[in-house]
Amino acid sequence: MNARIEDYALIGDEQTAALVGKDGSIDWLCLPRFDSGACFARLLGDEDHGHWRIAPRGADVCTRRAYRPDTLVLDTEWETAEGTVRVTDLMPQRERAPDLVRIVEGVSGRVTVHSTLRLRFDYGSITPWVRRSDGHRVAVAGPDSVWLRSEPAVHTWGEDLGTHAEFTVAEGERVAFVLTWHPSHERRPPLIDPYEALESSVTDWRRWARQCRYDGPYRDAVVRSLITLKALTYAPTGGIVAAPTTSLPEQPGGVRNWDYRYCWLRDATLTLGVLLKAGYHEEAEAWRNWLLRAVAGNPADLQIMYGVAGERRLPETELPWLPGFGGASPVRTGNAAVDQLQLDVYGEVMDSLSLARSSGLPKKPHMWALQRSLMTFLESAWRQPDEGLWEVRGGRRQFVHSKVMVWVAADRAVQTLEKHRELRGDLEGWRRLRDEVHREVCEKGFDPERNTFTQSYGSRELDASLLLIPRVGFLPPDDPRVVGTVDAIRDDLGRSGFLRRYDTEDSVVDGLPSGEGAFLACSFWLADALWLTGRTEEARELFDRLVGLCNDVGLLAEEYDPLDGRQLGNFPQAFSHIGLVNTALTLFGCEQAG
Repeated sequence: MNARIEDYALIGDEQTAALVGKDGSIDWLCLPRFDSGACFARLLGDEDHGHWRIAPRGADVCTRRAYRPDTLVLDTEWETAEGTVRVTDLMPQRERAPDLVRIVEGVSGRVTVHSTLRLRFDYGSITPWVRRSDGHRVAVAGPDSVWLRSEPAVHTWGEDLGTHAEFTVAEGERVAFVLTWHPSHERRPPLIDPYEALESSVTDWRRWARQCRYDGPYRDAVVRSLITLKALTYAPTGGIVAAPTTSLPEQPGGVRNWDYRYCWLRDATLTLGVLLKAGYHEEAEAWRNWLLRAVAGNPADLQIMYGVAGERRLPETELPWLPGFGGASPVRTGNAAVDQLQLDVYGEVMDSLSLARSSGLPKKPHMWALQRSLMTFLESAWRQPDEGLWEVRGGRRQFVHSKVMVWVAADRAVQTLEKHRELRGDLEGWRRLRDEVHREVCEKGFDPERNTFTQSYGSRELDASLLLIPRVGFLPPDDPRVVGTVDAIRDDLGRSGFLRRYDTEDSVVDGLPSGEGAFLACSFWLADALWLTGRTEEARELFDRLVGLCNDVGLLAEEYDPLDGRQLGNFPQAFSHIGLVNTALTLFGCEQAG
């Protein structure tokens, strides 16, 4: 089992994604969607929970690996005593069914390669029946059917509830494997040409990457982050999942293991801003449209997250047969936080739609009516305590960040009416709401003794989300209260130069055992706040160190343990990559991004 989260690389087809280890093993893949059951779940267990390894016989980890520039096509190479061999992994854009393509190519010498495929449906719990049919290996169990073929054909055999193959490639020779999923009650989908799929995938990804308008420092890291965000997009609807994985631990061996294969509303504003600034208006429009569909309905029923097609029921379940990554259990699917009240999402939705309107995205005639109904709900609900953006499970509180985002909702509603006189709404009422929320936050959410805003009204705790106060316009960056908050957060929540979300050691706010790593999105927020408050060199130095945390193929998880030097949490994490792109745009000038 791979010991570190950062040992993995990502491939995907914008409907699902797979994680490929340095040893050539695909240890995570959900089919046919991001949130479907995994057919490879070794990531959270062992080999018997499903994986597919292709590597030279007797070899361990690879010699080197890299994405082909500006693509999501991964090349992994091993140098052996026999010679050098390359495995190219990709998931081409699907027409009907998802295909996983693995091409083995001899680079030098003659190398013997072994393939071991263990399919286990439903997160490693179901071993399928495997048979031969028309030159394929066919695995079937319940609703799932997977077909394996190779070009040219190589001999395969069954052993230890797995499908094996062994063959030799000389310099210039290639063997391609294609794994195709489809519903077991349907006919096998048309076959793809794996070599044409490779060429078209490289061409399509590079064409997409060329649209990026950012041309400043760290451009390679920015483009890689944008490609990762594109890979986490569910193309049929435009929704973007927070991560393609579940239950990768925020603390080694701990219980902070959550399912992130869903779409969070709070990611909306940051994602939309990043896509628009970088030149990806089509993706921004698709994300905006997903948002409008997902939140349609009674504003009192607004959820913090939805399924990739806008599903609302995401019940949390534990999978006891999986021991978890490094023994971190329980392994969970679904997310109980879906039922929480988090008032900040109303502000994030209002901010996102305001941004969409001002950026010139095509108008949606019902958008303002939806925004108006959200404001009507907030007028009566904003005083309630909530669970806050960190989805705490220790009880509701009057979180300052939540109130600030209520202010954002009212502010964006007021700005919209002031700019668009043709729209109707309670302009004076929303101005009063904006002023009242602002006054209350400054009175109840600020500690004058320490010159800092606090996590919740009357508390001593701090929270990294308070770094967003100048960014959303609640107070100007040069306000002494903002500067004091930035300094207090850096001093109290800093960890080896990075930033935690809040203090989990002495606080009972989240209702969970203590301990987690530095939160990467918050660390990017700190770089932004340092820049806004005039500490430009400190901001750039921090950003440089954050970019340096990317693994060998440019990917970031949710958190980082600076003591052990390892990534933590679900991987790759959209929030972290959004932070990287947004901070690059902040520090190095939006004019460079068009």
